[in-house]
Amino acid sequence: MKTALVVLALALACAAQAKRAIGVAYQFSHSINDSPTLSPDGSEMIFISMVAGKEQLFRMKLDGSAVTQLTRDDADHEDPAWSPDGRKVAFVLITNGSERIYLMDPDGSGVEPLTPPEVKTIHPNWSPDGKLLAYCTDDDLNPPKKNPAEIYTIEIAGRKITKLIEGGVNTYPAWSPDGSRIAFRRMLGESNSEVFIANADGSNQRNLTNDPAFDGWPAWSPDGKKIAFASNRRGNFEIYVMDPDGTHVRKVANDEGRATAPQWSRDGKTIFFALAKKVDFGIDCQIYAVKLDSFDN
Repeated sequence: MKTALVVLALALACAAQAKRAIGVAYQFSHSINDSPTLSPDGSEMIFISMVAGKEQLFRMKLDGSAVTQLTRDDADHEDPAWSPDGRKVAFVLITNGSERIYLMDPDGSGVEPLTPPEVKTIHPNWSPDGKLLAYCTDDDLNPPKKNPAEIYTIEIAGRKITKLIEGGVNTYPAWSPDGSRIAFRRMLGESNSEVFIANADGSNQRNLTNDPAFDGWPAWSPDGKKIAFASNRRGNFEIYVMDPDGTHVRKVANDEGRATAPQWSRDGKTIFFALAKKVDFGIDCQIYAVKLDSFDN
């Protein structure tokens, strides 16, 4: 009997010891992946990934294979945008205080400047026929305060620049699939950002979102029937879709963190977006995707 009690006591002691953790595990490594842009055939993606403190451009297939680093210089590379014919990628090169839009081949070769060096330019977006590139001037010259920013187009062939939209802070231009309209973000106050729409020549500007929250990052669906955007109207930044007249606003997916920069798949059945969030003692940013099979679009 005494022996049995000793064995039982030892077993209980061992069980208690097994339940007592030595420490709490936490995530040590973190990564930053952002700003996806899809190839015209929808089979590949170019995106930003942080390498040694610099934003570099990578290319991969949508199944996650064939990952290739495209840029390797000591500079930051932002806002990649794949041309409609698949032959060029526009991006912003940030180095030595300069922010300038460049073009390159999809394999990372043939890098050439597009916009003038004396103006800081960001957020390139191709016209559907690939002949023009819409972009804006930098609205973060004195952060956190926003400064006026204008939206322009530049001809790829002749480099002719045309001012489309001015007056206030105007960024993130996005052409409609038929090229007749441009959606963009306009600041109406320090914390109120709205998604606007205008004709392709900048006329007939209208506020689509009309919400006191921060709405922005518009992206047209391939069929032109929806506009995806990001908003913090329910707390965290999340991805929404709406009709091009601003009606039928619906949240796309539940997420935890800061979701921005939505991009549609070429068939319109998936939305890709960047999601940044704090994880333990660091911050991660990853590319997420949400299927719209059961979504009424």
